[in-house]
Amino acid sequence: MSEPWRATVLSLYPEMFPGPLAASLCGDALGRGVWSLELAGIRDHGIGRHRAVDDTPAGGGPGMVMRADVLAAALDAGLAAGDPRPRLLMSPRGRPLKQAHVRMLAEGPGLVLVCGRFEGVDERVIPARNLEEVSVGDYVLSGGEIAALVVIDACVRLLPGVMGKELSGAQESFEEGLLEYPQYTRPREWEGRSIPEVLLSGDHARIASWRRAQAERITRERRPDLT
Repeated sequence: MSEPWRATVLSLYPEMFPGPLAASLCGDALGRGVWSLELAGIRDHGIGRHRAVDDTPAGGGPGMVMRADVLAAALDAGLAAGDPRPRLLMSPRGRPLKQAHVRMLAEGPGLVLVCGRFEGVDERVIPARNLEEVSVGDYVLSGGEIAALVVIDACVRLLPGVMGKELSGAQESFEEGLLEYPQYTRPREWEGRSIPEVLLSGDHARIASWRRAQAERITRERRPDLT
C-alpha cells in the first residue's frame, strides 16, 4: 500500500481539527488511511511562564504579531529534516489559491499548513523557513485555521479513490478555465420549470455541446476574469 497523503497543521488552536474534515468524503478517506492529519500546537513553543507567542509590532501600530522564534521552533520540532512537502502560510496577502495549484498539491506527498493569527507573523520567518503565502479569498478571517480546512478539503477530494467517479473531478468548475454548466435531476417538471430537452435527448454530442456553451455563458457573465 502506498504512503498516505500527509497534512501537518501548525496552529494555536489545534482542537479545531479535524472538524468538518472528519465527515463526508474527507472523513471516509481519513478513516481508510488515504490521507493522514498531524497537528502541532504553536503555543507549546511559547516563551516564558505564560507561553507567549506574540508581541507588539515593531514601529508601532495596532494588534500583535506572531514571533518568528516561536513559529520557527514549532516548525523545527514538528518536521523531519528534508521533509519535501510544501509549507503554506495561510495569509490574506498570499497567492490566490487556484484549482490548478490544488491539483498540483494533491499530486504531491502532502502539505504543511501554518495558521497565522493576530496581525500576521514576523516577516523574517517566512523566508527563513521557506513558507509560501496562500490566500483562499479576498477577505480576512480570524485566523488561518478555516483557510487550512479549505485547502485540505480541496486537495483530499482529488486523491485517488476519494470521489466515486474519476471524471467527477475533471468536469468541475475551474478545471478547464470555465465555471461548471448547470445541473439537473428528477423530477422532470418542478414548479413549472422543466429540464432542458437537450439533456433528455440521449444525443451525447448535443449534450456535450450544450454543456460547453452553457459553461462559457456562465463564465462570461459571472467571472469574465477567467476568459
